Order: sequence, then C-alpha cells, then structure tokens
Amino acid sequence: MKHAFIAGGSSPIGMAAARELAARGLHVTIHANTNTAKAREAAAQIIESGGAADTLTLDLRSPGALEVLANMAITSPFQVFVHCVGGQRDVPFAAMSAEDWHDIVDLNLNTFFAALRPIITPMIRGRWGRVIAVSSLTAVTGNRGQSNYAAAKGGMHALVKSLTREYASRGITANVVAPGVIETAKTSALENYDELRKLSPSGRAGTPEEVASLIGFLASEEAGYISGQLIAIDGGTS
Repeated sequence: MKHAFIAGGSSPIGMAAARELAARGLHVTIHANTNTAKAREAAAQIIESGGAADTLTLDLRSPGALEVLANMAITSPFQVFVHCVGGQRDVPFAAMSAEDWHDIVDLNLNTFFAALRPIITPMIRGRWGRVIAVSSLTAVTGNRGQSNYAAAKGGMHALVKSLTREYASRGITANVVAPGVIETAKTSALENYDELRKLSPSGRAGTPEEVASLIGFLASEEAGYISGQLIAIDGGTS
C-alpha cells in the first residue's frame, strides 16, 4: 500500500484530497498545525469507510520539523506528497512590512521545503514518487494586495520545475495545481463572493472535491509522464 502525506490536510482541499487518495487505496497521513480536530475527523471518516488514515500535528515552520518527518520517513516512507498549507495577509506592497512578507512566504513556501526535503529521499531510493503542490490562481495572474502570497505560491512553480529536472529519471513527478475560486466556508463568507465566482466563464465556484480529483489523478500511475506542470483548475478564468 502506498503512503501519502497531506501537509495542511485539515483544510477543505486537504481533507478532500485525503478522502480521494484513501479511496484510491492509499494510506493517508493527514497533517495539521492548529486544526487537529478537523484532521482527526477526516481520518475517522476515512477509517469508517474502510480506508487507512492517521494524523500528525506539527508546525512545519518549527526547527525540529525536518527531523520529525525524517524519522517518520525511515519507518514508513511516503510515496505521495501533497502540500495544501496556505494562508494570506493582504497588504498593498508599499505598506507591507518585513513581517507581512516573511510570515506569508514562510507559511506558504518554506513549509513546502520543510516537509518535502525529508520525504523525497526515500522516494529517490524507491524510484517512484508524486509531489503535488496546491498553489493559487493569484500566483498565475497576480492580485492587488497579495504580492507576498503570489510570490510565495509562485515560488512553488519554479521549484517543481527544478524537481522535475533533478528527479524525473527516478520516477518522481512534481506538479502544481492552481485553483481559482473554490467554494468553502471561508470563501462563501466573503462580501464579494458572488462577484468572485462570476469571474469564471463557468459562472460558478469550484469545489474541493473537484480539486481533489485532479490531485488523485496526478498521484496515480497514469500520470507518470506529467511533470513540471502548472495545471489551473478555475473554470477557464486564467
């Protein structure tokens, strides 16, 4: 049984990805930082449905995060890595503080490095792996007040290109999924939610399950010749 690590697995897309991968027969480790209850709830639902899941609570920005994951990867290597960690702090660039910049880059981009670095070594030894980063349409188009977020998410695009150059010959693929407006409790509560979803030619928001379906495909054997790509899932917005 292949083993998947879902960083940020307590997010709506992360939980949907965990359910999708578990349904495809993978054992999923659902990571959370503060929202442990959501991760445990998702794992319990998967187990109740006959799947295999566990949880990990860990701040990927902490100094010991690499060591924790390295020890886990020794005893139970991960073949699939999905990065769903993310967060925003919107400020016009001219008013952005160093803290606004570094905190968002740390959360969105540096956690990708911290989690993947210890996980990818067993993938290399096993000559098979799937690396999938959940980015954002903002990283493709840019957005007012989100230069920190766009830069951090955009950094993952460059990283998967380099990972592909380094490890495609070892059977490891690396891709980015860039969702547009996705219907979650958080986005639905936005004052301009109706305007945002109408920006898509499809006239609606996407769902976490639709993003998860794409993640599931990219994690499969059938997607073995797809690597270094940024795939937008935004109803035709970009």
